[in-house]
Amino acid sequence: MKLLLDIKDNKAAFMIELLKNLSFVKAEKISASKAVFLKELKESVEEVKLHKAGKLKLKTAEELLDEL
Repeated sequence: MKLLLDIKDNKAAFMIELLKNLSFVKAEKISASKAVFLKELKESVEEVKLHKAGKLKLKTAEELLDEL
C-alpha cells in the first residue's frame, strides 16, 4: 500500500526518521509539484469512478475543446 502524507515542515524530519526505523516501511521524499500531481490524479480517478457509477456527468471532448 502506498500513502501520501502531508506533514508540517517542522515535523518532517521526525516523521522521516521514525518511518526509516520501521523495517516494513520504505520512506521517500517527493517534491511539492509531484505531490500536487498525485493528488490531482487521485481526484481525477475518483471523478471517473463517480461518472461510471452514474453519479457525475463529465464534459465531452467537444465541450472541453469549445472552452479553448
